[in-house]
Amino acid sequence: MARAETREAACGCGRLRVTTVGEPDLVIACSCLACQRRTGSPFGVGAYFKKEAVSVEGDARVYSRVADSGLDVSIRFCPGCGTSLWWSAELRPDHYGVAVGGFGDPDFGRPGRVVWSESKHPWVRFPDGVAEYRQGTPRPKAE
Repeated sequence: MARAETREAACGCGRLRVTTVGEPDLVIACSCLACQRRTGSPFGVGAYFKKEAVSVEGDARVYSRVADSGLDVSIRFCPGCGTSLWWSAELRPDHYGVAVGGFGDPDFGRPGRVVWSESKHPWVRFPDGVAEYRQGTPRPKAE
């Protein structure tokens, strides 16, 4: 039986680490202004793993806020270097998001979708075939 791939993401100083098992359920690039401010970049890229596939080592501080979607998000960051490495979001209660850049792997899979493209810098281009949503991913309709 093949062993599921493990990956490790780390903050800039290495004191906070996240280990994931298996492939993420989805990878999202977000161009909302809050992600731009959080990353200091025109967008943030997060890989979403089931909570049971994620383990954390090291001390983290939490910054909680209401996202542009109107739902809560709690971002964990390193108190030493300030890197925001992983988060939980009300929109995906069974998952943790992990900052793709924290893996330090240029071969990590590309985003499957882009959200909040209404805030995207006009010079940013994503590959053909990546779904773009003007705001967040549409929520499933209640039955």
